[in-house]
Amino acid sequence: MREIRTLIVDDEPVARAGLRKLLAAEPGIDVIGEAADGKRAVAAVRELRPDLLLLDVQMPGMNGFEVLDAIGPRAVPAIVFVTAYDQFAVRAFEIQALDYLLKPFDDERFTTVIGRVREHLRQRREGRLARRLAGLLAHYEARAGLASAPSPHNPVDGSPYPTRIMVRTGGRVFFQPVSEIDWIEAADYYARVHAGSEAHLLRESLAALEERLDPASFVRIHRSAIVNVERVKEVRLDWRNRHVVVLRNGTTLPLSRRRKEELERVMAGQHSSGRTL
Repeated sequence: MREIRTLIVDDEPVARAGLRKLLAAEPGIDVIGEAADGKRAVAAVRELRPDLLLLDVQMPGMNGFEVLDAIGPRAVPAIVFVTAYDQFAVRAFEIQALDYLLKPFDDERFTTVIGRVREHLRQRREGRLARRLAGLLAHYEARAGLASAPSPHNPVDGSPYPTRIMVRTGGRVFFQPVSEIDWIEAADYYARVHAGSEAHLLRESLAALEERLDPASFVRIHRSAIVNVERVKEVRLDWRNRHVVVLRNGTTLPLSRRRKEELERVMAGQHSSGRTL
């Protein structure tokens, strides 16, 4: 497995030395450089292109957030903020930092954070592989005379939404047609796709899937569930007087009050377009 190329940014030499020592105890970590201020950090990221950036918030001249602004979204690696000031935590997560180490921290906390980094980078690399495989499949279909068939990411009707989702399971990879999905549930940091009698775990969050799928067909009905509106049989009250969605296969799912209006709007659109629910 490729080593995680890591850059340490902190204006305190003692802090940089401490982080380097902790990283030395972690297998698969390659410390490719250090920077003592924001300006040098920006230059180092652009030149070295690290996988992981351990970034102090409070530094002379340019703070950690300004460093990220200067780098730009395309060049930003995985970010772990390291600071003695907890008031920056909310903003750190708002800009999608992977984690936040508050000084002083112990070895166990550091190991936990590096574990999250490993998982994050693994998922990102698998995502890139998935896109490459989808592209190869589309190329194969075109060469085999199947160019009229929609590819997973570039349907022939010009829609930006995928017609299939790549699923990895049991050492194999296959493409699940989106039209056959009944509903999708949150499974911790991942999502579980239900299609007929089968369920497949995707290493992708429910929120990420919601952004990728066609909002005219897939609606978030609860913080933990998305439904294919063509599979919805009815919306009714349960015995607790709470709204639920009942699918054609009998599955009953909770419907949050604030998402009920959106579901009804999309379902009404399906009816007006001639589709049968």
